[in-house]
Amino acid sequence: MLPGKLAFVTGAGGGIGRAICNVMAREGATILAADININNVQSTVAELKGEGHKSYQLDVSNVESVRNVFKQVFTDYPAPPTVVVNAAGITRDNFMLKMSVLDFEAVFDVNVKGTFLVTQTICKELVEKNLSGSIVNIGSIVSQRGNKGQCNYAASKAAVEVFSKSVALEMARHNIRCNIVLPGFTSTAMTDVIPDKVKEYFKSVIPLNRFANSEEIAEVVTFLVSDKSSYITGTSIPVSGGY
Repeated sequence: MLPGKLAFVTGAGGGIGRAICNVMAREGATILAADININNVQSTVAELKGEGHKSYQLDVSNVESVRNVFKQVFTDYPAPPTVVVNAAGITRDNFMLKMSVLDFEAVFDVNVKGTFLVTQTICKELVEKNLSGSIVNIGSIVSQRGNKGQCNYAASKAAVEVFSKSVALEMARHNIRCNIVLPGFTSTAMTDVIPDKVKEYFKSVIPLNRFANSEEIAEVVTFLVSDKSSYITGTSIPVSGGY
């Protein structure tokens, strides 16, 4: 679905981000994999099918880091990536009454500010070069329902969703699409730390009675960045097993 496409993916060092890189590479894309953990993202690139993929160390919450990485990307390749997936995200879970301001701010810095910085940077380049593009931002199903112990994370993902819809409205005249995927509970390192009794509770209220695997999220993301979804923008797609 993505022959010849250059795709930039944040949070590519593991979990959903790594799965997205694998599926898009399988579909013919050249992957520019970025993550704050360089060892993890190099491991991702090493397992990708095809050639030409590169890894970058990126702190999405840091303006200088984003600027420097994209400067390098625009030097490394003759044209900017026309596919962007913002999958970088963190949690700092705690009950609201016990949550520190630092933990609240850290989640917004990565999940919201990071998505903004990457999206703005690539959109400026695509508009300047008069190129169309497709952006997918990773939200979360908890942005629509809330979740105990995740007031910061749920709020940040709600912000990502509405930010993405606004980007879709502004960028439509430039033929740059922006959509949102809302994963439900997915088996990753982020959910591995959830106590087993809590996992079992959530499985019991998910109609499909299980967590997703990362590839199931990645397949939907790949469809949305491909030309097969050319008339879809500003849309949120839950991939949540019916939760």
